[in-house]
Amino acid sequence: MRVVYRQGTLSALALLVGWNSGVVAQEDTTTSVGSVPDITVTAPRLSRDIYDTPAAVTVLNRREIQQGQQRVHLDESLEAVPGLFLQNRENYAQGQRISSRGFGARAPFGIRGLHIRVDGIPYTLPDGQAQIDAVDLASATQVEVIRGPSSVLYGNAAGGVIDITTADGRRMRQSPVIDLQGGSHGLMQAGVRAGGEQGDWFYSASASALKSDGYRDQSEVEKYLFNGKLGYKLDSQRSITLLLNLLDTPKAEDPGGLTREAADEDPRQAWRFSDILDAGQTVDQQLVGTHYQDQNLAGGTLDARVFYTWRDFEQQLPFPGSSLINYQRDYYGGSLQYSRDNQLAGRPFTWVVGTDLGWQEDDRGRRGVSATGEITGTTGDERQQAQSTGVFAQGEWSLTEKLALSAGVRHDRVSMEIDDDFLADGSDDSGDRTFREWSGSLGLSYRYQPAHQWYATVGNAFETPTFTEFARPDGSGGFNPDIDPQQAWNYEIGARGLFDMGLEYDVALFSVNVDDELIPFESPGGRTFYRNAGRTSRDGLEAAISYPFLDAWEASSSLTLARYRFDRYTTGSGDDLSGNDLPGLPETLWHGYLSWQGLGGRFAEAGAHYVGDFYADDANTEKVSSHWRFDLKGGDSWRVGRDTTIELYGGIRNLFDEDYYENVRINASFDRYYEPAPGRTFYAGVKVGF
Repeated sequence: MRVVYRQGTLSALALLVGWNSGVVAQEDTTTSVGSVPDITVTAPRLSRDIYDTPAAVTVLNRREIQQGQQRVHLDESLEAVPGLFLQNRENYAQGQRISSRGFGARAPFGIRGLHIRVDGIPYTLPDGQAQIDAVDLASATQVEVIRGPSSVLYGNAAGGVIDITTADGRRMRQSPVIDLQGGSHGLMQAGVRAGGEQGDWFYSASASALKSDGYRDQSEVEKYLFNGKLGYKLDSQRSITLLLNLLDTPKAEDPGGLTREAADEDPRQAWRFSDILDAGQTVDQQLVGTHYQDQNLAGGTLDARVFYTWRDFEQQLPFPGSSLINYQRDYYGGSLQYSRDNQLAGRPFTWVVGTDLGWQEDDRGRRGVSATGEITGTTGDERQQAQSTGVFAQGEWSLTEKLALSAGVRHDRVSMEIDDDFLADGSDDSGDRTFREWSGSLGLSYRYQPAHQWYATVGNAFETPTFTEFARPDGSGGFNPDIDPQQAWNYEIGARGLFDMGLEYDVALFSVNVDDELIPFESPGGRTFYRNAGRTSRDGLEAAISYPFLDAWEASSSLTLARYRFDRYTTGSGDDLSGNDLPGLPETLWHGYLSWQGLGGRFAEAGAHYVGDFYADDANTEKVSSHWRFDLKGGDSWRVGRDTTIELYGGIRNLFDEDYYENVRINASFDRYYEPAPGRTFYAGVKVGF
């Protein structure tokens, strides 16, 4: 966990940017090294200092998210968070895959097992899946990551929470800011940000355009994004904020997976049907939301949010057959929560209660496509509806000045319904499923020094199958009656702290037991389906440390050592896979950084990354080798005239041109597990603030 800003990297890069500058930041963000950081964590519902939070939480600040970064992929800033494993940064049609303590690894596309929030708006749907293609990293100011059970917080997720906050413009010191960037494989990105405050009004607007030819054939992308806020302070305690997010992706091609032999022969080639069928997707999405806050309602704080999202989506999957899908989605809902500080038995007691509501309505179609790319007819037409209702309560009781007890409980009702409108196959596959789940957590925090804490927590979580995961392997519509939600129990102890000389540490030991784990597999036709495993376990160590050993230098490192196992698992064909590793999950992850922060905006950083070996299939017959990757980045900025600043930045990814796989498709058919990563790539940009 790097909550103190990194102070620097690599003398070689420092020489490249080693002339004087003295530039103010485009947004005011400062922290004193060695002092107790003032970090408030809000993702766990109860707003509190990080050293009072009994959970594995990592907080990333604006500099860690943005300085010298491309700001295109979440892995740029999340990669160093212990316990997280991110893949698939190059295939925009499938989206980046994120797993936390092994949850989420099953997803061939989108996010599973994690609850994603942006400015308090849930990007995770009632059925449990999430897309992050509309996240605007250019305006992100903070990311909170909770590893561990999150059902007690937000329902229907077992792996944790990623909570992203974007700028509201009130701390923006320069406006507008123009950002132009170019890089390998035809990467071009242009962005502009503006923001400010006038009287009781405040606003932020961020727009960007991205285009890339991609490393592999059939991997071109074109994407446009806007993220904006407009707020008004009704008085000193009350405010209302409007949010608008627009996404247009007219092209995101899918090169598909390759066999190991094909990847070795030509890693840039696309799977043959990806080319023939022009595999890829188009997306058009609009989100609007409102947040009302009253910080002094009957002595407490009230937060109310409502939102509406519309998404128009079409995708040609990289195989013939029933592979051309489309949907129009309406997703809307809201949340209401109230928190207050009280006394219980003469000791401080903070509590929060609330409710979350969400509705998802998908009008879905599926068409058949021949091996030559001709549409052969409709194979599916159905309306999917999901509704989630959650009520929750949490409390934290300070037993002594140093010891605090936390507890939470939540009840969720998730109903899912399919109305089958395709009756030409002679059957009506309409149906519905309803799940009612209780989640709870209990935690103890011991803050034995102002900046040192021990904690322990236990909690349970659940995940329902998504509509996609409920699909029947026989190709018919409706719900697969043979799969059920997975249930998890998580046990965790941890410690975090900051010493006076600036050494910061964060350590967590965890053990998770899961019943009815959801496991993907591909049919011979290439489509992904799901089944339950009997029981799995996850046991591991997560550790992070950072040390500013000189005024301008800092070394930081994060390590994940874990064991992911099938404890009890017999496949439908009778194969006993008990004792095997869960596929898609390396048991060792290590990230190290050496960074240098000079005067003004001058900086440089070197990063080293190690991903251990793992298996690509349940049977553990296809092993993926470990690999190293080394990166460099650096930049400088200076003032031109009175108000204008110019920043130059750039980086090299995969410095030593290592061969490895950017994405591994679990249990892929015909051994097409692999999506090769690019070799050495470059990027550079210029940012001008007025």
